[in-house]
Amino acid sequence: MLRKFKITIDGKEYLVEMEEIGGTATPAAPAPQPVQATPTVAPASAAPQPEPAAAPTPAASGDTSDAMKAPMPGTIIKMLVAPGDQVTENQPLLVLEAMKMENEIVANRAGTVAEIFVNKNDTVNAGDALITIS
Repeated sequence: MLRKFKITIDGKEYLVEMEEIGGTATPAAPAPQPVQATPTVAPASAAPQPEPAAAPTPAASGDTSDAMKAPMPGTIIKMLVAPGDQVTENQPLLVLEAMKMENEIVANRAGTVAEIFVNKNDTVNAGDALITIS
């Protein structure tokens, strides 16, 4: 699948096309930071550096290894099932809004909804656990 992105760098816009080769997208690893051999002491006048904010994660008690994953980053705008519901293959489970488009996330197999890892209005990244069907 060919995807297009508009990126602005220093006020200049670039149009980038990317082709998804296969499988599920994995989040990009952060750029490596140089490691200092010896610790340095900051001057007393230096302001403390804030800790980077962790991405919000839904409270999930179960194993997410067999959960359906988000195919793209976006916002959950509709929940169409609840835990315990029986679903059929290709039945819509929830709606994910991405780039002003509504994308139905459908069941990959028939079964029972075991656990839902997201709530309405949650923001998700590609690869985040959404729902488990047993």
